[in-house]
Amino acid sequence: MKKNCDRKIRHIFAVLMWRCILFIWCILPLFAQSQTAKSDIRGFVYDAENGDRIAGAILTAAFTLPNAITSRTISSDNDGYFSLTSLPVGSYWVRVCIDGFDTLYEKVIVNQGVNTKRDFFIHKIVSIDAVNISVNRKSHDAQVGVTSIEAKTIYKMPSIGAEPDILQYLQILPGVVFSGDQGGQLYIRGGSPIMNKVMLDGLTIYNPFHSIGLFSVFETDLIQTADVYSAGFGAEYGGRISAVVDIKTRDANRMRMAGKIGLTTFTSKLLLESPLRKYTQGQNNSSIAVSYKNSFLRESSRLLYNYANPDKLPYNFGDLFVKLSFNSASGGYTKLYGYRFSDNVAFPGSTTYSWVSTGLGAKFLVVPEQAKTRVDGYFLFSQYDIEQKEKDLRPRRSAIGGFNLGFNFSYNFRRDDFKWGLELNGFQTDFQLYNTNNRKINQLESTTEVNGFGNYHIVRKKFICNIGLRSQYYASLGNSSFEPRFQFRYMPFKSMGIKFAIGQYSQNLLSAMSDRDVVNLFYGFLSGPDNLPDSFNGDALKHRLQKARHAVAGFDYRIDKRQTINIESFVKLFDQITNINRDKLFDDDEFNLDKPLRLRQNYIIENGNAFGGDVSYKFSDKGWYLWAVYSLTWVNRFDGNIRYQPNFDRRHNANILLNYEFDKKNPTEISFRWNFGSGFPFTQTQGYYEKFNFSNGLGTDYTSTNGQLGIVYANINQGRLPYYHRLDFSVRRLWKLGNNRQLNLNFSVTNVYNRSNIFYFDRVGNKRVDQLPILPALGCNYSF
Repeated sequence: MKKNCDRKIRHIFAVLMWRCILFIWCILPLFAQSQTAKSDIRGFVYDAENGDRIAGAILTAAFTLPNAITSRTISSDNDGYFSLTSLPVGSYWVRVCIDGFDTLYEKVIVNQGVNTKRDFFIHKIVSIDAVNISVNRKSHDAQVGVTSIEAKTIYKMPSIGAEPDILQYLQILPGVVFSGDQGGQLYIRGGSPIMNKVMLDGLTIYNPFHSIGLFSVFETDLIQTADVYSAGFGAEYGGRISAVVDIKTRDANRMRMAGKIGLTTFTSKLLLESPLRKYTQGQNNSSIAVSYKNSFLRESSRLLYNYANPDKLPYNFGDLFVKLSFNSASGGYTKLYGYRFSDNVAFPGSTTYSWVSTGLGAKFLVVPEQAKTRVDGYFLFSQYDIEQKEKDLRPRRSAIGGFNLGFNFSYNFRRDDFKWGLELNGFQTDFQLYNTNNRKINQLESTTEVNGFGNYHIVRKKFICNIGLRSQYYASLGNSSFEPRFQFRYMPFKSMGIKFAIGQYSQNLLSAMSDRDVVNLFYGFLSGPDNLPDSFNGDALKHRLQKARHAVAGFDYRIDKRQTINIESFVKLFDQITNINRDKLFDDDEFNLDKPLRLRQNYIIENGNAFGGDVSYKFSDKGWYLWAVYSLTWVNRFDGNIRYQPNFDRRHNANILLNYEFDKKNPTEISFRWNFGSGFPFTQTQGYYEKFNFSNGLGTDYTSTNGQLGIVYANINQGRLPYYHRLDFSVRRLWKLGNNRQLNLNFSVTNVYNRSNIFYFDRVGNKRVDQLPILPALGCNYSF
């Protein structure tokens, strides 16, 4: 009965989604507008002082007719580009406005049949960092299932280890669960880390977090924007079935040599920026940025934190990032960038982990003067290698490397726009491990994918919607996937939005870790295998992809200029998931054909679902900033035999961030963050026994052999760990030393009241292992 009910729900979901998308595509021509005898005003919005592109600027072109005033409003995109299309011939006043900048008025003449190119340069009214100019950049987007992070808000978080990091901010977003301080990973609205795509300027970052679990690989001072799509994301993103984290970096300073030197009890960092050709209005310019940070926690913990861990916190890492930017006077650009991230963990006398991640990228933007099309393209390459060595066990290793080549084309139609793109990507995985039963699992696989998408973005006075379709062809598996996407936002009032999104998603990448592993620093990858079971739950498999469907609904309300509230509910149906078979006991060869298939295969098929809701509240006024989030989530899996909750199924999760800033002359900030979470599921221990190896069959002499410790497990994940809660605190003081020079001192305390939060339970040693205790830290940095 349960099986038939699940099938019926999934069928109804699919039928409704496809009919909705088909209906909307059919009525698209109704939105098309005649372009006859009309022209465009197009260009870019820049910061007049340094040439930074301004995203989210609101542009209004007003044209006075004999009996009425015709106006058109649009906002600049992430590249600062705008296009006021289909304007009647005549003279216009164009107004450009955005928070923090003077409002600009300029007169522009539109001639018939000729597009007018006009760039606007606006001046700041207050001192705002280049990374903080993304105000209102999403005012013309549907904003369903997405949180847009401004760089300045990252600094409102208590700086764990006295250094702000985007990883710390991601943990307080709706639907996000963080697994722990050591080897922690992010789980977003019921999806495991392998189901989440993390990108840095388009490059796929396979392991974005360091083993200590407190720091990411990203340089906070270079982040321009970060968008977290937790469910129902659009057609421009593919290759993952749960969520997308899209991080973009800013260009280096185009006016002068600048930088930052930082030192804390955890890390040190260096950031250098310089123009290669200084910025002048209407001229080409170029710049370079180099950042490097490293950890010496393994050394400093011996002196400062020897109470925290008997192994003296054996974590070290190093992150290098370089970016070259070339901007043309016409608005186009070319950007070249690369990175090398590394991590090393050495537990004395037992296990060592090490990984290295490298990448190179090139992006360009071309804006033809008279054509209505913008073209951007990219070529990206990334590589990730990880190895684990244990004292008494065979080593594990995993490597993945690949490229992405793509082109996107954008068109504007009045307030609407259409974007489509093509992408070719390929990658190779090389993987080898031995499971808990000492059976070898290995794979060397190359795969190629061809992808395409189209997205029509409609903006009207009362509603905004995106209608998209993505096509993915997985050459190595011979499978195709057509994935409709739809986001809709209705504004009955100026201060309120009602929103909804649905979509279908697929991926061909799986984790080398089982979703049932509680603690595992070995974060490896596999491409979708072709040696999967032929059937699941009595039904023949129709494809070898991992697939999911999303639905998100909610509303947001601006109570007043200081307060906003957002409520969303979601459901994710994971129709097919591939997982590592932890129950494998025998090699899958001709000698074991009489053994059950379940005990021979490398991989198993699962399905499941995740559903729940989130409430978030934001208050900002006169130096005070409050952010509060509560998430309620259920996650379920079925492996063909049993239904269970994966180890990241946290029912309740709450976060409160409070920040207060005072003394404008030498700003001082005090920040608190409190996190509460219900216990994770875990598999209980029922007993122990002496385990013998009968590899010699009946000839094994168990009377003279010393057995190993065997464990009798209860049903999977039927228990719950204790509740988790932690308070973090930091105070930051800034001294202005002169033009462009400042000194920043930061003191932080992680786990202020020294809560003993369980990390895991060592069954063999019969002892509890806790997460990090109270950790004070001191840091300072000098900017110039």
